[in-house]
Amino acid sequence: MPNGTDPYQNDMKRFIWISILILITLNLIWIWGGFAAQTEQTFSANLVGEVTVPDGFARADGSHTWDFPADHGPHPDYQTEWWYYTGNLETADGHKFGYQLTFFRRGLTPAAEIAERESNWSGDQIYMGHFALSDISGEAHYDFERFSRGGAELAGAQAEPFQVWLEDWEVVEIGNGELGIANGEWRMRAAQDGIELDLVFEDEKGIVFQGIDGYSQKGTEAWNASYYFSQPRLASTGTVTIKGEEFQVSGLSWMDHEFSTSALSAGQIGWDWFSLQLSDNSDLMVFQIRRADGSIDPFSSGTVIQPDGQTIHLDRDSFEIQVTDTWRSATSDATYPAAWMIQIPHHDQYLRQKGG
Repeated sequence: MPNGTDPYQNDMKRFIWISILILITLNLIWIWGGFAAQTEQTFSANLVGEVTVPDGFARADGSHTWDFPADHGPHPDYQTEWWYYTGNLETADGHKFGYQLTFFRRGLTPAAEIAERESNWSGDQIYMGHFALSDISGEAHYDFERFSRGGAELAGAQAEPFQVWLEDWEVVEIGNGELGIANGEWRMRAAQDGIELDLVFEDEKGIVFQGIDGYSQKGTEAWNASYYFSQPRLASTGTVTIKGEEFQVSGLSWMDHEFSTSALSAGQIGWDWFSLQLSDNSDLMVFQIRRADGSIDPFSSGTVIQPDGQTIHLDRDSFEIQVTDTWRSATSDATYPAAWMIQIPHHDQYLRQKGG
């Protein structure tokens, strides 16, 4: 790299701190109300940020017209975007795994203000990756994160053919199917420190829009929303490798893609998100936004996805999430939720998701 100060060094530092806050919030997906040590003092973790919208970036206002395969790729007009993959895998003899691989994109400069630069190292996007593998049967968990600029081909995303990557972590389109239509195929690869994931996905249900036609409102302000769609049924086959031991696995994965230029509303401090793939080929996504006063925000919502792909929108009054069991860490002495009951009275469904 040429001598002198990197013009993106300060932006990278700022983004790392923002990303740390994002990771804290994502970890709270599995934590009801933060964490509490079993002592006289109670501790909690909240996401707190400025309730402002940067000038120059587009806002998710409900006016977007969906266009596939283009919308599977990046949307640099919006400041924040992610491709979020999770799944449950199993060997033929019942050895169970869970995984997460997520790619985050953060715009540094609005698309209309990006200037042409000669250096291949220049970039107007920062990418963060998070890779986690839970060896359920082996009672072990591994997680890693990476940061890189969207320059010099270190990280990036494209729509046709679809690809999102951060160094050698990647998801790429490999099949003949069309994005947005069932039977497309993709390959995922991630590896670090002896932990490797190599999967092929086949889409069994196609794209499902969350919210109202893909517009997911998160608060009262015009900018507090995202565009959001899922691929809830990705048949998954491949290998998991742990310290040289390879496992042939199969299972189901779920992909979420969101993009927006947004911030939490005043009083909103975090959220809990659930996705469930049910045995009758239906699926469920629900999230609840937690407020500083301990209440659940009225903009919490969800979607029932029927076996044929038709959806039923759930508003805040349509479901309830209750913690039914906890787990206490011998290391930190903190207590975490370990099982939940999701109740949807109007659809006569009582669903239980147990922690591993």
